[in-house]
Amino acid sequence: MAPCIDTFRTCNPQLSRDDDSRFCYMNLFRHVHFPSRAPITTTSHSNSLDGGDVWLKMLEEAKSDVEQEPILSSYYHASITSHPSLSSALANILSVKLSTLTLPSDTLSEMFITLLEESPEIIESVKQDLKAAKERDPACLSYVHCFLSFKGFLACQAHRIAHELWTRDRKILALLIQNRVSEAFAVDIHPGAKIGKGILLDHATAVVVGETAVIGDNVSILHGVTLGGTGKQCGDRHPKIGDGVLIGAGACILGNITIGEGAKIGSGSVVLKDVPPRTTAVGNPARLIGGKENPKMVDKVPGLTMDQTSYLTEWSDYVI
Repeated sequence: MAPCIDTFRTCNPQLSRDDDSRFCYMNLFRHVHFPSRAPITTTSHSNSLDGGDVWLKMLEEAKSDVEQEPILSSYYHASITSHPSLSSALANILSVKLSTLTLPSDTLSEMFITLLEESPEIIESVKQDLKAAKERDPACLSYVHCFLSFKGFLACQAHRIAHELWTRDRKILALLIQNRVSEAFAVDIHPGAKIGKGILLDHATAVVVGETAVIGDNVSILHGVTLGGTGKQCGDRHPKIGDGVLIGAGACILGNITIGEGAKIGSGSVVLKDVPPRTTAVGNPARLIGGKENPKMVDKVPGLTMDQTSYLTEWSDYVI
């Protein structure tokens, strides 16, 4: 996953809404009916931590990293160890990444921490997203590595805040955050889009998600994916992605269509029609592996296994 290293915060770790003092900064080197089938389980079975322990584990990881690389001690202090909670650290890192000369990071941080304190469900989703990266991405060294350096994770958390603002009818501010996320991370998610928990945006560059899109839980999306509309029509016009779906790099899913739970979309595919649960759609335009009448069913959850190429042996047209 592409790293995103930037400037980090603050000699003063306190983020109290009553403290309006400016921080000092240090520069350092984110519906259709299908035939019923037995439900699939999208719960990971790995020996990961419970959500409540993620922050404690991050503090341990930060300490270990600093012992290995003492040059990073100030960086980790400002970003992780000076903070009393995951909410505080997240508000800080996002405010620094998204700030501008006319929208200072202390202003953003104050607003972010307020929203996070008022919306504890966001932090629960943040923890699940951290676990998703650690469990599904072999390039992820630790929770703190993801938190500091994975722009897909950061873009997703910024979207969660923007979506909360959107639902509170603070749409101008939500759209501003969307714009800054697009500029900072090259990820464009409309604040109206609804996103579940346990989301992995792997690499994340050029991911586009439209306003009325819905993404379920435990979904994995690679870079260059578009969940878009088909024209300039208004209303409900974007895809609905079920739980446990895997969407390969460069795939385009267009229109108000449904990708059923546990489905797999091959890299580079253009999907214009509904995809049944537990099936694999590949190609441009996309078609089901095994055909529409008897598609080959996926046994394991693609969004968790990250298996992107197992369908090749079933696709008779694939030749080199």
